[in-house]
Amino acid sequence: MSNPLRNVRVLEMGTFITGPAASMLLADLGADVIKVEHPDGDPFRALNGELYSPHFQTYNRNKRSITLNTKVAADLEMFDGLIREADVFIQNFRPGVAERIGVGPERLIGLNPRLIYCGISGFGATGPARDRPVFDTIAQAASGFLRLLINPAQPRVVGPAIADAVTGFYAALGVLAKLQERSQTGKGGKVGISMLEAMCHFNLDDFTHYFAAGEVMTARSRPNVSQSYVFECSDAGWIALHMSSPTKFWENLAAAVERPQMFDDPRFANRSARIGNYDAIVAYLAPLFRQKSRGEWAARLEEFEVPSSPVYASDEALRTEQARHLQLEIEAEHPTMGRFRTVRSPLTFDDRRALAVTPPPMLGEHNAQIKSHKPPSGWPERVP
Repeated sequence: MSNPLRNVRVLEMGTFITGPAASMLLADLGADVIKVEHPDGDPFRALNGELYSPHFQTYNRNKRSITLNTKVAADLEMFDGLIREADVFIQNFRPGVAERIGVGPERLIGLNPRLIYCGISGFGATGPARDRPVFDTIAQAASGFLRLLINPAQPRVVGPAIADAVTGFYAALGVLAKLQERSQTGKGGKVGISMLEAMCHFNLDDFTHYFAAGEVMTARSRPNVSQSYVFECSDAGWIALHMSSPTKFWENLAAAVERPQMFDDPRFANRSARIGNYDAIVAYLAPLFRQKSRGEWAARLEEFEVPSSPVYASDEALRTEQARHLQLEIEAEHPTMGRFRTVRSPLTFDDRRALAVTPPPMLGEHNAQIKSHKPPSGWPERVP
């Protein structure tokens, strides 16, 4: 991989997901990311008395770790020295905390006018809700997004930490934009984002339907319009279909399930009819899909070019021929923690995939290296 950010140094003082996710994305692009941790470590590290949890590993690869307590004069001096050499600083504290521990934007940009300071919050740095505690589910709910995932008949939270990860993506995007601006002006500045803002933008389709058509979408709005389905097969496996709007896909499906007569039923006659009779289509197709195994249906639907896929679990998804061809799973050996496996960056540059990875660091693993101003192993010398 070409490592397009190979001459960018990032200091991340993040915990849990949003800040670490943002810096990991930059690290995946080649940035030298130094994770600045309190001597107690990122709380996401802890699991069963250990400090290397799967949660922590997810968002902290390709980084170095140094432990500093900025309330201690010597550590603050060390931190300030790192800031003077840094390009980017990322934190996701609650509003006001950064200033209390001496890492607010005015002071740090004062030390280094070229610094890009990225502050991530829950509900925003200002406003009546700025001090409220916010986690992933809260941001999903406040932005209107969670409602689109909940089964009204059994309301409960499902799925991964979408808001945390999405906010990290947007924060990294903002940093990249600011780096581009700095290349022209020579000046750094602030990048601000909150989980609420990120998720409202991520939920743009929902809001656009409301603005443009007065439609308040529900959990079933998109599946009905996109004609998306999940069916259980004879072996209890699931298979997903996304039929979209082209008629040919429905014609192909009718052939695959050996029911060409389905179009004689007015409920199946055209796209509008199928959207309006979504439940009837499910009732019609579900018994058919229970007649064959998931593997049999996957092969048959592929043969007839029906947009579909088995609903894979994590222990299956990376074992498909296509996933293996794309080399999605990569690994490395940590000298202490052993084998580390992960999913590579999805980006390719000049047709080269990012197949090299550095395992997440142990707490304070690089204290000596960073304090002696040595570059990370395998990284090029930093170009001023």
